[in-house]
Amino acid sequence: MSEALHPSAPHDLPGFITAPGDTDILMVVMGIVLIVAILAVGNLYLRLHSLPEQMAHRSQKLQFEIVAVLGLLALFTHNHLFWVIGLLLAMIDLPDFGTPLRRIAGSVEKIADVPPGDEPAEIAGESTSHVGAAEAPGATKADAAKSEVPSHA
Repeated sequence: MSEALHPSAPHDLPGFITAPGDTDILMVVMGIVLIVAILAVGNLYLRLHSLPEQMAHRSQKLQFEIVAVLGLLALFTHNHLFWVIGLLLAMIDLPDFGTPLRRIAGSVEKIADVPPGDEPAEIAGESTSHVGAAEAPGATKADAAKSEVPSHA
């Protein structure tokens, strides 16, 4: 290295100073460190950003979808309030109002002696095919006898 030095340069130069035309090792190492740091910070940011969605994944579908939309809004608008609201909503367990109301409606139908097949759109998705011929309105005794005989197919 001493033959490439300028005559007016000091003789005790640090090791990171390279001669003209040589590879700058410090710059290459710092470039690699910079790329790894950018990828690590980006990965940390995306994991932290998706935290509310991961927390809400085990909850109800509607709550999960609202948290996901808030997360996307926070990502694209850079408005952190959406992310905070999504995080708070993911931490709260919303009560299930649908199941008790369906059970109440079913009980009221039983009390009123309304057959469950009278509704045009059934909530639970049950079909009326389980009603036998003996229970059908206008069924005769012959129909009832046919429905009681087990068929071996």
